[in-house]
Amino acid sequence: MNIMDFNVKKLAADAGTFLSRAVQFTEEKLGQAEKTELDAHLENLLSKAECTKIWTEKIMKQTEVLLQPNPNARIEEFVYEKLDRKAPSRINNPELLGQYMIDAGTEFGPGTAYGNALIKCGETQKRIGTADRELIQTSALNFLTPLRNFIEGDYKTIAKERKLLQNKRLDLDAAKTRLKKAKAAETRASSEQELRITQSEFDRQAEITRLLLEGISSTHAHHLRCLNDFVEAQMTYYAQCYQYMLDLQKQLGRCFPSNYCNNNQTSVAPAPSASSNVIGSSALSSTSGLVITSPSNLIDLKECSGSRKARVLYDYDAANSSELSLLADEVITVFSVVGMDSDWLMGERGNQKGRVPITYLELLN
Repeated sequence: MNIMDFNVKKLAADAGTFLSRAVQFTEEKLGQAEKTELDAHLENLLSKAECTKIWTEKIMKQTEVLLQPNPNARIEEFVYEKLDRKAPSRINNPELLGQYMIDAGTEFGPGTAYGNALIKCGETQKRIGTADRELIQTSALNFLTPLRNFIEGDYKTIAKERKLLQNKRLDLDAAKTRLKKAKAAETRASSEQELRITQSEFDRQAEITRLLLEGISSTHAHHLRCLNDFVEAQMTYYAQCYQYMLDLQKQLGRCFPSNYCNNNQTSVAPAPSASSNVIGSSALSSTSGLVITSPSNLIDLKECSGSRKARVLYDYDAANSSELSLLADEVITVFSVVGMDSDWLMGERGNQKGRVPITYLELLN
């Protein structure tokens, strides 16, 4: 028998098997044939694998949207990944905003209050952009890649073996149907032999599929570790961004007040931040670093007849000779003067004396 004859016979056998499975499947759907049910444990494992696949895909896709909101950029990165080429580096939104702010500040003049503030904000935005880039890289490596490997690797293997199990079951049930229809002794003996073979193949494939499916628990444990890595990456990112903005707030607090006073010639005390409308007294928590102010300190400072010690919260440059420049964390003596604006106190450091903004102080007991 030559190779061509062998191939023809093989194709004929495959066609016969396919037709037999199709007939069995159709009769099952029409309720005209019996169907071998899988055991409950195997059914539960199949359901768990399918559920894992569905939610892994959803989490993976939404994480990609979170890390890269631009759909065109995601498509481009996907194409480069499939071509096994590195995607070109592109400037992200915080970096672009930062560059615009720096360019605007340079044109307005670094020596002006607005120009200087724009440059400082721009530099901070670019740092946030760098942190954002690091978050994307870390998350892609430690979180998205393992999820994608499961979908494109492990689950594809499970789906392949599951389909093979379905075919073996159809073969088994088709063999059972033929045995029921067999009347001649010779035909019946042949059908019984076929049934034993198909039953053995079905049992073996069910065991292979079961072993693969039981690995889903290990997959969940691995994805849990990856999830922890993702949370740590986000925690690092948000901590960096918070620190960058905290530093920026302090920088703006040093340059904004005196320039504001010079430009507006007003005796209203400047506020170092939008939330600092009273004197700071204690931190909200050891981890937040936010200073919450106490209204009672304002009353104590303004109504006390003598002098008190106060800690300086922020640097302050005196706008004129009537004011006293301050350095963060230094301790000075303060007291009220009759007729002085309610936003100011008289400060004293050694032989130096001058007005100080009340929002820059924390009263000490």
